[in-house]
Amino acid sequence: MNGPHDLGGEMGFGPVAPETDEPVFHADWEKRVLGVTLCSGALRLWNIDESRHARESLHPADYYASSYYEIWIKALETLLVRHGCVTAEELQSGHALKKAVMDRPPLVAADVPATLARGGPCDRPVDADPHFAVGDRVTVRNIHPSGHTRVPGYAKGKTGVVEEVAGAYVFPDDNAHGRGENPQWLYRVVLTGDDLWGPQGDPSLTVSIDAWESYLERA
Repeated sequence: MNGPHDLGGEMGFGPVAPETDEPVFHADWEKRVLGVTLCSGALRLWNIDESRHARESLHPADYYASSYYEIWIKALETLLVRHGCVTAEELQSGHALKKAVMDRPPLVAADVPATLARGGPCDRPVDADPHFAVGDRVTVRNIHPSGHTRVPGYAKGKTGVVEEVAGAYVFPDDNAHGRGENPQWLYRVVLTGDDLWGPQGDPSLTVSIDAWESYLERA
């Protein structure tokens, strides 16, 4: 979907201003948001792509007015209600209104290091050979799906060159919506500044994107 998160190449939002010696967390509540998000994800009621889509689906005015971890906690509330962990009334009151029934064990503190160390690998085997090879010129398809997608808006309809066949991975556009992992080949595609932004673009600038096979067509 063309959500508020897809800001690459957009104008009018001001310069990126990195914070010198930026701390990992700016407030203690941010630590709690990260912790409760990871522990909730460990229940395996949703996957990382559904989680991302929940953040992208916030109303643009809400998204732009929220800090990074505010976006996280608002999306987590959506997921918890969607999957029956809490009710909207419980979120509003701040208290459990009935005893929770959960058929999955919680993530306990002693298991956190090993769980984080395992990570969440998303590379998968596929039967088909890759459709494109290094050096091929490809065009990013100008697609506008209503659901989750990882194709960046600024690259749609633009042409570049495959610089790496990066392997096969879970296809997020399907995985976010319960349609299965449906892995596809992933490619690193390099585009120049003028490929992306026309005569006003810097031709010496290059931008590399990771694009699943169904995002691409031969130029």
